[in-house]
Amino acid sequence: MPSTAADRTRLSVAVGVIRDHRGRILISRRAAHRHQGERWEFPGGKVDAGESVEAALARELDEELGIQVLDTEPLIEIAHDYADRRVRLQVRAVEWRGTPTGREGQPLRWLAPEALEPAEFPVANRPIITALQLPRHYVISRDCHDPAEWLMALDRTLAAGATMIAFRVRLDAAARRDLAREALARCRAAGASLMINGTAAEVREIGAAGLHMNAAQLAACPSRPLPADYRVAASCHSPEALRQAAACGADFAVLSPVQPTASHPDAAPLGWDRFAQWVADATLPVYALGGLRPGDAAIARARGGQGAAGISGWWGQASASSSSPSGMAGSPGI
Repeated sequence: MPSTAADRTRLSVAVGVIRDHRGRILISRRAAHRHQGERWEFPGGKVDAGESVEAALARELDEELGIQVLDTEPLIEIAHDYADRRVRLQVRAVEWRGTPTGREGQPLRWLAPEALEPAEFPVANRPIITALQLPRHYVISRDCHDPAEWLMALDRTLAAGATMIAFRVRLDAAARRDLAREALARCRAAGASLMINGTAAEVREIGAAGLHMNAAQLAACPSRPLPADYRVAASCHSPEALRQAAACGADFAVLSPVQPTASHPDAAPLGWDRFAQWVADATLPVYALGGLRPGDAAIARARGGQGAAGISGWWGQASASSSSPSGMAGSPGI
C-alpha cells in the first residue's frame, strides 16, 4: 500500500501469521528487556532499508523460528504510536514449512484464533487478533417484506458458508425483534454471528453478537457503545470516519462505495486506489463495500482490507462464499 510522509519516521515491521494444519496460530513471548517485553506477539521483525516486507519476513522467521517461507498473503497493516516509538506493522499470512522452534530462547504457543487474548499482546497487535477472528466476507441482509421468504434466504446464505451477517431490516418494533431473534437462533445453529444495524440496547435485548453503527450513529459516538464481549462495527465513507471509528472503539469498519452501486447511484465510487490509500492509515480492519462480489475479497485484501462486504453477491445465494477467517497454513515437519 502507498506510504505517507509520516511513514518515513515510523519503524517498519514485518509480522507473520503462522497457522498449522489445525488452524492454530503460532505466537511467541518477547524477552523482558525488549520493547513491550514479556508480552506475547506474532513473530517477525524490523524491515531493513531497501528490503521488501516479504524478504524481511523470510529472514526473520528463519532467524527466530527456523522455518522456510513459501508464500505470503497480505492480512492487515497497522500504524500505531507508542509513547517512545512509532511503528507500522505490515502483517502477512504465511505459507511455510519446517518445524518452528524458539531459536532465540523465546517460548512458543499454538492457539486457536478465538483463544488469543488481546490484553496479553502489545496494543498495536490487537487489531491483528480481530482481523484473524473476522471472516473474509461480511454479508449484509436485504430488507424484509415477507419474514418467511427472508428466513429462507438467510438459510441459503448460511448454507453457503457465511459466518457473519448484518441484520439490516426495517419492520415495526415487535416484528423486527421477533425476526432478529429467529435469525440469531439460525445463525448460532450454523456457527455464524449476527450483527444488528440498530442500537446497543437492541443488541443487548436480542443477545446478538454486536452492533453495526451507521454513519450518523458513528458521528455522534463519543465512546465504545458496548463492552468488549460484543463486536462493534461502523459504516464509513471518509478517512475522518475511519479515524472516528477507531477513536470510539469499533472493532472493524466498512468503507464504501468502492465501486458503482445501484443502491446509491449518486455516490461517487472510491475505486481501489483510494480505498487502499484510506485503509493504509486505518488502525482497525476495514471491509470494502459497494458494487462488489465474493471474488473481490482477494482484491480488497491485496489493497490492505479485511475482505469484501455486500448484499446482492451474497444474500440468499446458494454457492459457497469462503467466509471463514483467512490464513495460510504450513506443513510442520516437512
